[in-house]
Amino acid sequence: MDETDTQHITEQTKEVLVLEKALEAFQRTTGLKAQCEQFDATLNGRRFDAIVRIGDPREEAERFVVEIKRIDRFDALRTIRNTFFHTLVPYPLLLVAPYITPDAAEKCREMNLPFIDTHGNAFIATPKIFIYVKGQRKAEDEPELIYGKATTATALRVVFVLLCDDGLLNAPYRQIAKAANVALGTVGWTFFDLDARGFTTGGKGKQNRRVLLERKKLIDEWVTNYPIKLRPKLGIRRLTAIDKNWWRDIDIKKYDGGWGGEIAADHYTGNLRPATVTIYVGPAARTEKLGRLIADKRLRPDPKGEIEVLERFWNLDEWEKENNFPNDAVPPLLVYADLLATLDPRDAQVGRDLYKKWIAHADAKT
Repeated sequence: MDETDTQHITEQTKEVLVLEKALEAFQRTTGLKAQCEQFDATLNGRRFDAIVRIGDPREEAERFVVEIKRIDRFDALRTIRNTFFHTLVPYPLLLVAPYITPDAAEKCREMNLPFIDTHGNAFIATPKIFIYVKGQRKAEDEPELIYGKATTATALRVVFVLLCDDGLLNAPYRQIAKAANVALGTVGWTFFDLDARGFTTGGKGKQNRRVLLERKKLIDEWVTNYPIKLRPKLGIRRLTAIDKNWWRDIDIKKYDGGWGGEIAADHYTGNLRPATVTIYVGPAARTEKLGRLIADKRLRPDPKGEIEVLERFWNLDEWEKENNFPNDAVPPLLVYADLLATLDPRDAQVGRDLYKKWIAHADAKT
């Protein structure tokens, strides 16, 4: 890869970060769902930075083609608008910028130029949507957007399935998105970031297969960020039990669950006497089957309870069957992260043993 290619990836990655942050800010300030459907799209011979969908996913949402630009003068707004109106595409234009000042926002409204920015300012006027938000301020000392978007909660899901099943590295994006339970656009954002930071290479064509580099370093990054950014979003529910050994004689799969944390670590290594219980359950199981588990084992809510129930955030059923993990335990990488997150020296030591036996052998392949 020459210097020009590296610079292109860097600039493209910056655009991805701006788009993701702007969509998050738009949802926060308006309450409307906003999602990237495709990055780097071409319609009727014209390239656009992305296609996004805005609106309730249960209804017919509006699609927009996206131009990502830094706006520092009014002339740039006119140029963007005039250039677009000479293009025949089926969707309206949406300007996405790091920041739109109140004056620039008013100018966009006058010109009927839809926009969103990374601070939650927005203007959209269509038959289905009318949004006008301005005055959301930019901090004077706010730093430039930096890399590391593979550490957002949704991107961590993608990185997890890639680290688990390296066969997904060159799989279609839709297959990866299904495995990680994320939107299709998240896969592209994640690969752009991993490419730019040197964790992956290749993937630029059918004959140029993507390769994962620095696997151990990426694992360390994932394990560090998982308890901070992804785990809190998994609907943690704490319970307690009268019989502290209730979990020993049950088939957790019967409840669409899998063991994580200390129980899984004991199944993998045989070196840990579990004091806490961690269960990952599928979304459908969080109501009906989880309720049945609670009733069957006489569990009760307790914010300080020894039982934690989290959402299963991945879909790697076939890969898990092929690897035949012991006693209904979740993948070893997740167990490793669970153990290190406790900050318990005993768990950390077992985590290191688990890493050597179940994870490190894959590092040798890269």
